Amino acid sequence: MADFLSQFMPAWLALIIQHVVVGAVLVVFALTNMLGITWIERKVIGRLQDRIGANRAGPFGLLQPLADMVKILTKEDITPTAASRVIYNLGPLLVVPPALLVFAVLPFGAGVSGSDLNIGLLYIFAVASTSTLGILIAGWGSNNKYSLLGAMRAVAQMVSYEVPQALSIIGIVMLSGSLSLQQIVQRQSEIGWFVLLQPLAFVIFLIAAMAEVNRTPFDLPEAESEIIAGHHTEYSGLKFGMFYLAEYINVFFISALAATLFLGGYQIPFVPANNPVHTILGPFVLIGKTFAFVFLTIWLRGTLPRVRVDHLMGFAWKALVPLCLLNIFMTAVLMPLVGLWSANLGISEAYIAIPVMLLANAVLAGLVLWWAGRSTRRRETRLAEQVVPAQ
Repeated sequence: MADFLSQFMPAWLALIIQHVVVGAVLVVFALTNMLGITWIERKVIGRLQDRIGANRAGPFGLLQPLADMVKILTKEDITPTAASRVIYNLGPLLVVPPALLVFAVLPFGAGVSGSDLNIGLLYIFAVASTSTLGILIAGWGSNNKYSLLGAMRAVAQMVSYEVPQALSIIGIVMLSGSLSLQQIVQRQSEIGWFVLLQPLAFVIFLIAAMAEVNRTPFDLPEAESEIIAGHHTEYSGLKFGMFYLAEYINVFFISALAATLFLGGYQIPFVPANNPVHTILGPFVLIGKTFAFVFLTIWLRGTLPRVRVDHLMGFAWKALVPLCLLNIFMTAVLMPLVGLWSANLGISEAYIAIPVMLLANAVLAGLVLWWAGRSTRRRETRLAEQVVPAQ
């Protein structure tokens, strides 16, 4: 677009117009998907709970998200008297921009992205982590003990699970040799989808992602049975809608990121990487893979109960982080050997890397499960010995 516009105007102005148009398209795309995900969630959970779901507003309830949007926009906006007005109003404004900015580096096709940064993954983690500040400000500025407790829970949970989430993708960075999402997708066409090479990292990434976006069973910051609604208890109208919007946009993006990192992104299985069909159908392929992950998050919400907060934090530091470190060590040891074997045998690296890494991940998972079962039995035995028989 910039090359075409530069024929009629200065190059700097053409570049600015291109960025504005791309930004507007990404914002509209994110908002549209948010409305779609809310409708899908209502229908899917309705089926899981043996009911119909949204079915009144429009055919099949398709207009229900629009009705909810109108209700949020027209609902009375109330600011509590005891709240710190400036901080209270600043909270919602800080959670939405990070949710939108991360789409700038997401590759929708071969060469189709807002910006192909060579540090794309670092950009995503740097921008996404700033939403924690908005949540903390919202809970603090509300001057409500439940809101503050929910905000502190959210900060502790998000900061804790950022560590295993970041560590889980280090193996992918080692395999691809780049932090660029475009390069990561292209590397998967050569060596195979990373879900086959890093299945343990894939599971860890999904668990950490669910905790990062506060989805069930990790929705402790919004536990209505304990702290009403967490950090956004005192918000209504448009301000509450901004928290709602950010959460669902984050669900879509984290699903798209999982598809990009582990399922080949916009690539079509068994189609060569240089085939132009990736540019044409790539966005639709990526969206299809993304909604498969979105369905998984909805399925988990309708199936699993909420975990305890101490179990949640302990699981991140005692289980996921050590597993990530073991996975990194395993990848660093095995992949150079795979490269040597493929060079000596004269065959593609993928034919050796996939079975070797699958076997290594299976062995590691088996050892972890054995150790976890052994530790559980020892703890139960210790507790049983402490029980004093009734007199």
